[in-house]
Amino acid sequence: MAAQRRTLVQSLHQSWTDDLPLCQMCGVGTAPNCVYGPDGKGSQSHPIEDGHLRLKGEDGCFLYGVFNGYDGSKVASFAAQRLTAELLLGQINSSHTDNDVRRTLTQAFDVVEKSYFEMIDDALAEKAHLSNYLMPHSELSPQTQKVQERLKELEQEVSGGATAVVVLILNNKLYVANVGTNRVLLCKSSSDGQNQVLQIGRPHSTDNDDELQRLAALGVDSARVRQAGQIAGQSSTRRLGDYPVKFNYNEIELLSAAKTKPIIAEPEIHGSHSVDGVTGFLLLMSEGLINALESAHGPEQVNQEIVAMVAAEMAQHTSLEAVSQSVVDRVKRLHHDVYVSGRQRATYCSRHEDMTLLIRTLNYPLADSALTPTQGGRIYPVSVPYSNSQSTSKTSVTLSLVMPSQGTLTNGTNTASTLEEGTPTPGSQSPTATLQSTNTQTQSSSSSSGDGSLFRQRGSQAAQPDETGRVPPYVDFSQFYRLWGSDHSDSQSTQGGLGPQ
Repeated sequence: MAAQRRTLVQSLHQSWTDDLPLCQMCGVGTAPNCVYGPDGKGSQSHPIEDGHLRLKGEDGCFLYGVFNGYDGSKVASFAAQRLTAELLLGQINSSHTDNDVRRTLTQAFDVVEKSYFEMIDDALAEKAHLSNYLMPHSELSPQTQKVQERLKELEQEVSGGATAVVVLILNNKLYVANVGTNRVLLCKSSSDGQNQVLQIGRPHSTDNDDELQRLAALGVDSARVRQAGQIAGQSSTRRLGDYPVKFNYNEIELLSAAKTKPIIAEPEIHGSHSVDGVTGFLLLMSEGLINALESAHGPEQVNQEIVAMVAAEMAQHTSLEAVSQSVVDRVKRLHHDVYVSGRQRATYCSRHEDMTLLIRTLNYPLADSALTPTQGGRIYPVSVPYSNSQSTSKTSVTLSLVMPSQGTLTNGTNTASTLEEGTPTPGSQSPTATLQSTNTQTQSSSSSSGDGSLFRQRGSQAAQPDETGRVPPYVDFSQFYRLWGSDHSDSQSTQGGLGPQ
């Protein structure tokens, strides 16, 4: 009867949340996990375990989330459904203060954790009953064999967990609730076209000093945890679900000295961050996406690289779904190319987990395919070398070359130029960009030039498209053609010559 009641409650929550409208100002890109063989071909090792949500509630409230499941997708799916029910069914409105919102977010995660364990309560009871049955029946018989097989099924049913990062936007204020190792980036575009990147919060991982101090206060040897890098197969120190770790931690060597439950589901709340008048975008990334790019290029510039990719793709696509998927596909290709290259970082790239990227724009323009070259709004994709200073591998990142007309163009938007004709701009010396970063425990700021403003107007020397949309050539090849013609006169007579006719 208890199981039937829980199933009914779940179905009700599912029907309620399915009726909520999707947010149209965001896009999601995904890629399944992959293990590479010696020939470089990849294969999926398990079903997709990531999850996400992107919903619009009442009273101008928006809810986004990325969930990284492991040992199955059930916890990630349950958390996405139940968190929605706990946050968007009238619990939050525009009259609530920052403290109200933070308290509601914390309570929502607590309810999700408790509700999940209630849902698997019957399976846990059956597991305990069958375990007690096996204790006096050590002999191998058809009956004990069936019991052992059923115990394996129940073990799989009660195991598994998820990490989660949730973003709530209310009254143009942004709140972040994080449990685990996913990541949120807030990118703000400044008036000069540069992108300032803010990482909101730090991952709850085995190299987070604050988390190690929390574990040490409970009696856990934090030095051993840092050295191990994982706890029960996961790098996260905060998780949803994972019953074996939460309730049998005394049986885990690293956690056996803990005075109380060391792995928790309590979220770390950040905010509010005002996004009123902000031009930029918000990125929610699963651990798999972050780890794939870190494996390929090192961890030093991951935030800047992702932002540059997103801005470049936004300058080329008119759909956020296309932008998100293109960025995920690019990271997947980078990861694969490093593996098959056999270079220094190839050993880190033998596999990757599920990848999810959610992009929410904040007054940030996408490419406008309706504009023509003569209207001054055409964006020309340009592939330029891009390499990480810590990596031996190189790739190409497609940035956007915006051809100016009467004014300076940024991301395809024509604005009046404040520069006198012939005055050099600060970025006119070279078409390359410098990524600058300042890292702290809670944020990193950088300037990224993948936003369409990398190539700026060069005063009176700026090349203007003609009526056909073409840019006149600025390199004279006539001497080359004359020299080539004098050395290949015979072939010219038979093949019609080389160069423009």
